[in-house]
Amino acid sequence: MSTLSRILSRDSYLLAHQREWLHHLTGEWQIIADITFSDLILYVRTDRGVVVAAQARPATAATVHQRDFVGEPTKEWKAELIEKAGQSGQEIFTEDDGVNIRLVPVSCQGEIIAVMGIVTAKFVDRVPTVMLANYESIADTLVSMVMNGEFPIDGSPSGYRHGTPRVTDGLIHVDCEGSVIYASPNAISHLRRLGVEKPLLGEILAEAITDDLDGVFQIDEALPVVLTGRAAWMAELERNDVVVSFRAVPLIRMGERQGAIVLCRDITELRRQERELMSKDSTIREINHRVKNNLQTVSALLRLQARRAGEGMTRMALETAQRRVATIAVVHEKLSQTIDEVVDFDQVFVPVMRMVRDTAVTDNPVVTTFEGDFGRVRAEQATALGVVMNEIISNAIEHGLPKGGRLDIKAQRDAEKLHIEIADDGRGMGENHPTGLGTQIVKTMVVSELKGRIAWQERSGGGTVVVLDLIIRS
Repeated sequence: MSTLSRILSRDSYLLAHQREWLHHLTGEWQIIADITFSDLILYVRTDRGVVVAAQARPATAATVHQRDFVGEPTKEWKAELIEKAGQSGQEIFTEDDGVNIRLVPVSCQGEIIAVMGIVTAKFVDRVPTVMLANYESIADTLVSMVMNGEFPIDGSPSGYRHGTPRVTDGLIHVDCEGSVIYASPNAISHLRRLGVEKPLLGEILAEAITDDLDGVFQIDEALPVVLTGRAAWMAELERNDVVVSFRAVPLIRMGERQGAIVLCRDITELRRQERELMSKDSTIREINHRVKNNLQTVSALLRLQARRAGEGMTRMALETAQRRVATIAVVHEKLSQTIDEVVDFDQVFVPVMRMVRDTAVTDNPVVTTFEGDFGRVRAEQATALGVVMNEIISNAIEHGLPKGGRLDIKAQRDAEKLHIEIADDGRGMGENHPTGLGTQIVKTMVVSELKGRIAWQERSGGGTVVVLDLIIRS
């Protein structure tokens, strides 16, 4: 599988900071693909010759190439032109199989490190419009920035994240003073939803948007800088339950700012969904927190009742119930600390093992060891697994190690498969296999909730080994 990282690190002659520059470029170059209505191809020199290191397709036009060329060497005649563009530092225009190719040297700190190919269909069914004229002007500036090492812009938000505006979402072209030269229909629609009704052409964008702040929930400190295009950054504006995201890309020629493009997108629905999810996550965490508190209360009541019960079967039953409830409480405590309904069971198991050992052990010392890892386990299975481990460990200590000894626990996780061994060096089972209530609980949970099997075996050298093979969803 060929990827940009693998090609650059394994085959190219580039230094670390040059490779990082190309990663940043390919994280940002979708803007160029959309503005030029073209496919983009990144060519780098390797031991195998000139190789395609990355490829992008426009969202504003049909792709020129259906195939993916990443990792493939280029044709000999094209490689010669690419090498020439890289050595001369000048653009080269050519054509191949019905497409126009513009080879653009990619500069980083004064050195040509790669060549970007802009591949455009030869016969494009587009009528010249004001939009196309603006796009061509913007495209020429962006290409010039790539050649001069000014694009991508250092410090700009890299890559497309959840809700990041793209060219197709809405584009506003502003000059050095922040006056609007062109605004796409989508951009105009987004601003109308924010309450900006007047024509934008010739207006200072920042003033047009912030003239009337009635209904604005909160002003992003970066908003004026973004709307004037003075920095490559992002900001959001929320007004009357409408949220629009803005992203500025300054246009620079030879160090002089020529204006900027401001991309915008209506992200109202995205933010509403995020708030709903956050609310649900908070509710789930609060429920788990309250369940944990209630379980701890029940556990404490059972402990008090056990102390009043005196010695005998009643006290033993109450103590066993108290441990089971406390184990489930530990699981809910971990769930209340995360937004996921998944827990790292290693963090659950350690306190469970310590609790069982401290409550079940007699006057004779028991040494416990744990090796391996359980991995991440979903909430419904984490509770069952916690109860199962509690029962097996307490049973091993109480019945297998009444005079003390050693208990070794091993866990091995492989994708959804979990293999566990709990081995003690005690007196062994002999002919008496466990048949009590705890064993029935363990067998039921292993089969029905953990989708696995359990076996009790004699340990070599004396003692007992409990082997669990489970199917865990994470």
